[in-house]
Amino acid sequence: MAHLSITTAAAEQIHRVLDERGHGLGLRVSVKPSGCSGYSYVLDFADEAANDDVTFEEHGVTVFVAPDALEMLDGSEVDYVSEGLNRFFRFNNPNVKDECGCGESFSV
Repeated sequence: MAHLSITTAAAEQIHRVLDERGHGLGLRVSVKPSGCSGYSYVLDFADEAANDDVTFEEHGVTVFVAPDALEMLDGSEVDYVSEGLNRFFRFNNPNVKDECGCGESFSV
């Protein structure tokens, strides 16, 4: 069974955005072919669940993952970090073998 964990900081940000939007079920995560290393993460907020979504719940939030992304995301931790003026979701993914220099894409 695949596993994905959600930090408290990520859960707080997901709650914050859903509250601001006024609707939504949680965070949707997938991957797409992109960049110089192979894949990039795709994030959106889920307003409905697809029949084949795999869901992970922690700290009162739900993350929806497309089945085709499960193998690449298995064992990952979704975090929300602040670095200087930048704030973003970060994936601590044990499956990543290489990342491009700009950090926009990865390979598994």
